Amino acid sequence: MNNIRVGVIGIGNMGSAHARTLSSGAIPGAVLTAVCDAREQMRSWTQEHLSAEVPFWNDSDELIRSGTIDAVLLATPHYDHARLAVLAFDQGLHVLVEKPAGVTTSQVRRMNEAAAKAEGSVFAIMYNQRTNPLYIKLKDLIQSGELGEIRRLNWIITNWYRSQSYYDSSSWRATWSGEGGGVLVNQCPHQLDLLQWTTGMMPKRIRAFCQFGKYRDIEVEDDVTAYAEYENGATAVFITTTGEAPGTNRFEVTGDRGKIVIENNQLSFWRLREPEPAFNARFQGGFGQPECWRCDVPVEGEETGHPGIIANWIAAIREDVPLIAPGNEGIRGLTLSNAMLLSTWTDGWVDLPFDESQFDAELQQRVQHSNSVKKSSNADQAPADIQKSFK
Repeated sequence: MNNIRVGVIGIGNMGSAHARTLSSGAIPGAVLTAVCDAREQMRSWTQEHLSAEVPFWNDSDELIRSGTIDAVLLATPHYDHARLAVLAFDQGLHVLVEKPAGVTTSQVRRMNEAAAKAEGSVFAIMYNQRTNPLYIKLKDLIQSGELGEIRRLNWIITNWYRSQSYYDSSSWRATWSGEGGGVLVNQCPHQLDLLQWTTGMMPKRIRAFCQFGKYRDIEVEDDVTAYAEYENGATAVFITTTGEAPGTNRFEVTGDRGKIVIENNQLSFWRLREPEPAFNARFQGGFGQPECWRCDVPVEGEETGHPGIIANWIAAIREDVPLIAPGNEGIRGLTLSNAMLLSTWTDGWVDLPFDESQFDAELQQRVQHSNSVKKSSNADQAPADIQKSFK
């Protein structure tokens, strides 16, 4: 089979890295044949850092319709993901989209519907943490029943420290009109995906407390505490912020057969000799508890990260191998973040699935009063045609 001709749209921090990876020849079966960015100054970057044979485009729509690419990697600002993906699917292209899948679930739902209609198109999302052996092993232990029935999830992910200068670096950052959210949309999509991917569960309702501009002069959320309930009675607490130092990254999963903790790049498994319900049913003493073993669990393999997801996407196109991160699954983590924001805005519980039109209306109110139009930056610009996201 011929090499897959790939175009990268959006040459920012991530897009430039993906373009370099493709240009280097590190992805078998793929060749970088175009890059695109609305900023004319990125033309010189392309000429300096990529092959001179790679053409630079200013207009993403024209590139998608050009017939010069077979597949497109979208690394644009979040609001543009769904619109560009739909256009690409209409042209029969394969699509790999950066996280998050989009800003609103209604937006992403349209993208998923377009992907489903595009027979033969391979759709993936850049959930590179799914290549991390720690989370692969956690998923295996949960899905195989080693941990028993899940009872509690706790994730404290507060090591996303960001300074004011970070937020000031681009006009679209940390604004409702430019980015559509803060820590939940920018930093935490991987964790929100892993919450549902490793456990195979989505909550039935969420109550969240988001604080907006708590630590920085921004308009979106930079501190979040959320509580979720599941159909089987399990609960979850999710805590994140960009304003604390030093931060913590600790994911704890408790089942009726033990507990697993992932922290400091290590997986620890405390396994009960017998399930807690069985112990409780037979025990007649006062303060006993099930016998617990600290188990050494082999975690093998190397995290392949972003190149691994790109290589898997290309292999899925050429060889029909299973995707590590199917694109249509991007809506799940986004459902959690949208629900957390909606819970805060309405000051109450949000049942899943939630009212997408209500979320869109709440977000649109904030977009209309966003400060991004007041900011100026020579380094970046707010995405165009934001209103199209709500149509």
